[in-house]
Amino acid sequence: MLVELNGVTKRFKNEIVLNGVDLTIKRGEVIGLLGPNGAGKTTTIRSIMNLIPIDKGSIRLFGQPLKGKSQAIKRRMGMVPQEIVIFEDLSVRENLYFFGKMYGLSGGKLNQRIDEVLDFIGLTDRQNMRPKTFSGGMKRRLNIGCAIVHKPELLIMDEPTVGIDPQSRNHILESVRKLAQHGITVIYTSHYMEEVQELCNRIVIMDKGKVIVEGGSEALMDKLIKKEQMHLEVKKVTPKLIETLSNLPGVKNCLESEGRIEITTEPNTTKLADIIDCAQSSGILAIYRKQPNLEDVFLTLTGKTLRDGED
Repeated sequence: MLVELNGVTKRFKNEIVLNGVDLTIKRGEVIGLLGPNGAGKTTTIRSIMNLIPIDKGSIRLFGQPLKGKSQAIKRRMGMVPQEIVIFEDLSVRENLYFFGKMYGLSGGKLNQRIDEVLDFIGLTDRQNMRPKTFSGGMKRRLNIGCAIVHKPELLIMDEPTVGIDPQSRNHILESVRKLAQHGITVIYTSHYMEEVQELCNRIVIMDKGKVIVEGGSEALMDKLIKKEQMHLEVKKVTPKLIETLSNLPGVKNCLESEGRIEITTEPNTTKLADIIDCAQSSGILAIYRKQPNLEDVFLTLTGKTLRDGED
């Protein structure tokens, strides 16, 4: 077990930000850490990184209790923050050299590792350039390189694909897969649900300072999503058609929205053939089933109300 949080509680003034968080992460896992604003994600990460003290509970990393400065433990971790942390007036290679030295690397070992990281992040041909001229995606790739130059066992990635082009985003996602294949444990936070669903073998959802559910995305959907949706487009929507569809077995709701009929059903109850039979005379233009996804799970658990709180 690489990470163990037991009953972790943290207050800021009179506000409880973490309220008895229990979380375990095994070596080699890619964990998606999700939650609305103010859920406690950032505070959880800062606690694991030993950047803030906790008020109650315990944290163990690599089988050791997290106490004091714990520099030896910190050297085994890497952090890719949401805000890009690189030196824009240093070259790409100089950036990697600086962060490598910070983690205790030196000499030929450091230079060899820099070469490996340059190849990994796809910036070998730009290693002598200064990143102030780079695109946002290139800067984020360098940001990742600086976090992994010392070969961390645990890597925390906080919104690593915000505001970048599709090619750089795809490169970063592929990089996460490769890191996991090399045995690096990754804690990944993102507001892009499709990224988390694609990358992570386990998802942890927090709300109001607690872990409210965890598991694989498919298991969470099977367990939590209690409805399915079908969208039907016909030449002419009539009250009679709406009534007929509403009376089909398993249909919970049927309404017209912008010229399209949205049908909400209980899972695995309403047959597509029955809907086609009912709508045949109205001239079917299109019909499709909306499959539930991780975003549906997230909204089911945390609600749709916009929250502006911060950890």
